[in-house]
Amino acid sequence: MLRRLRIENLVLIREAELVLAPGLNAITGETGAGKTILAQAIGLLLGARGDAALVGPDGDDAYVEAELDPPEGFFDAEELSVLADLRPQDEDGLVLARRVFPDGRTRAYAWGRSAAREDVAAAAEGLIAMSGQFEQRRLARTSYQLDLLDSFAGEGQRRVRADLRSAWREVGAARRRHDELTHGAAAAEERLVELRALVEDTDGLEPDAENSLRVERERLRHVTELAEGVAAAGEALAPEDGEGASGLVALAERAVAPLERLSPELERAGNELRDVELRLRETASDLRAFLASLQAEPDRLEHVESELGRIAEAKRRFRCESYEELLARAEEARTELAALDGGGDPVEAAAQALAAAEQRAAGLAGELRAARQAAAEPFAAAVAEELGNIGLGEGEFRVELREREPGPTGADEVSFLIRPNAGLPFAPVAETASGGELSRIALAIAAVGGGETMVFDEIDAGIGGQTAHAVGETLRRLAERAQVVTITHLPQIASLADRHFRVEKVPGDPTHTTIEQLGEVERRDELRRMLGGEQFISAVQQQR
Repeated sequence: MLRRLRIENLVLIREAELVLAPGLNAITGETGAGKTILAQAIGLLLGARGDAALVGPDGDDAYVEAELDPPEGFFDAEELSVLADLRPQDEDGLVLARRVFPDGRTRAYAWGRSAAREDVAAAAEGLIAMSGQFEQRRLARTSYQLDLLDSFAGEGQRRVRADLRSAWREVGAARRRHDELTHGAAAAEERLVELRALVEDTDGLEPDAENSLRVERERLRHVTELAEGVAAAGEALAPEDGEGASGLVALAERAVAPLERLSPELERAGNELRDVELRLRETASDLRAFLASLQAEPDRLEHVESELGRIAEAKRRFRCESYEELLARAEEARTELAALDGGGDPVEAAAQALAAAEQRAAGLAGELRAARQAAAEPFAAAVAEELGNIGLGEGEFRVELREREPGPTGADEVSFLIRPNAGLPFAPVAETASGGELSRIALAIAAVGGGETMVFDEIDAGIGGQTAHAVGETLRRLAERAQVVTITHLPQIASLADRHFRVEKVPGDPTHTTIEQLGEVERRDELRRMLGGEQFISAVQQQR
């Protein structure tokens, strides 16, 4: 999701920072207040061209930055490989930015590092869907349509797709191995060098070692706090000088012990005191042992960092996405070297490995196809129903599946087709509508197929009354499983938001725009304004 959006000196916005909620976020304000600037800010992240007119009067440039939470496996996509190389180690989030200079030139950034505009836009488009030209471009992509259909097909489909991505990496590795071995002795020797290096670089690595090292590193990074806390606890229980908790319990036990024969009911208290004293002393002993272990390995953190660096370098060198894949590749290398030492034919072994990898990939692609064929009709029916609910009742929707060359996502191509009015031919979704109508079509599709972050700027264009209420309810339902940001002038939509922001133009020299998150009281006032103000509401009530 989009966690935070920061804007500096963009048109009328001097400085703004929006911390967005996971559900439905509404942005409202008077006409002309500057709500569209927010859409322009997100548009820059999605690859819109720079323009000198975007730079405000309070600085030499304009700047937009977004913090996003990408899903697991997001950077596995081939088009994001260059950007993934810029990713800092142990960084789970994604920070994208664009800067616009006075002459209209721009510069793009990922995690604060310079990046190609196209790469930043590709990453942003993978996480944010926005109405208008960006939505049209996104809906035209067959890969996006395939993702939506697979999301509708269920969690099992996601797992099979992940397995297929892994299988295609295996196919690629097996094909390279086979090609290298069939290209002569020099290539075979290079292959042997790589196999031996892989075995050598992974020697001694155990399953789950990477996770264990990460946990240990975190502990060692806080060794000072651990030592201070444990020492204080041990001192409180059994200090070298003084009584401490265990000593005080011992005093209590010695006071009660002679009385047990005089009053047998005190025996239970005496036994509990003796047990507590023993447990406190054992705990103090355990704490001292833990403290000694912390002090016994002063260079352990350096060793752990070195081991993690070794693992990271091995994954990079041998093109492995995970530690588990690295260990699997190393085991394959040992098997292949053993076969070579045993006199086996390396070319034949590589051919068999390639055939096995291709067979596994084909089987997974077949599973994906079967699930897509089963999901296509229910998906189309569900979208058609959503279209009817939001005032596009004559729209007929169809999902068309075609075969294509196999790849990491299978051997299928998907097209979403729509017929807005009876008698017209079916046509691709992205070519049949524009503006608010296209936004509503995208909303209907997303309400069924899901998504990450959806930004709507024209969703309420030309609608009102019952249709506006229906659109609001659809947005609310979508927001239960995707983040939604809507720039709206309709109170029917704004009233359903989990988080509400108001855009307001402030007169001055120069005039500027502010954006603030509303509390409950301010939100009620804003909804009254959107309804027409107190005078309008009173007039309506009097006519009842």
